[in-house]
Amino acid sequence: MSSANEIDRAGMMQALAQARKSYDEGGIPIGCSLMANGTVLGCGHNQRIQKSSATLHAEISALENAGRLRAQRYREVTLYTTLSPCLMCTGAILLYKIPRVVIGENITFLGGEELLKSHQIEVVVIDDPECKDLMARFIREKPEEWNEDIGEE
Repeated sequence: MSSANEIDRAGMMQALAQARKSYDEGGIPIGCSLMANGTVLGCGHNQRIQKSSATLHAEISALENAGRLRAQRYREVTLYTTLSPCLMCTGAILLYKIPRVVIGENITFLGGEELLKSHQIEVVVIDDPECKDLMARFIREKPEEWNEDIGEE
């Protein structure tokens, strides 16, 4: 196994732990971690329900928890997210020029992956069964909250 695979697995495990935490709190089970050179810089989870927030998606939470970083540091980051990033989160990835995004699954929701690729961002979808199962369970249990999160009626 290559070290990149080990690092990707560790990054996704961090993101999944955050997704489980959100689910356990009654929130939308999406998690994210930011890693650079094998070091976790920040993690977060979707907290729209928990904090009654319009914008606190997992990726935004992880960026916030990483704190202020120099522009060059973002160029070394891989963002791990359990679900394909929405356009808001895609915009944040583009703004900070994060070069690589690893996605747990994109079956439940397909976000701005093509936009990321059009800006030469490396996008890797690992099609993780636990990411899919956790989202499917949440959507079955709370379809209204899910639709609200993605801006649907």
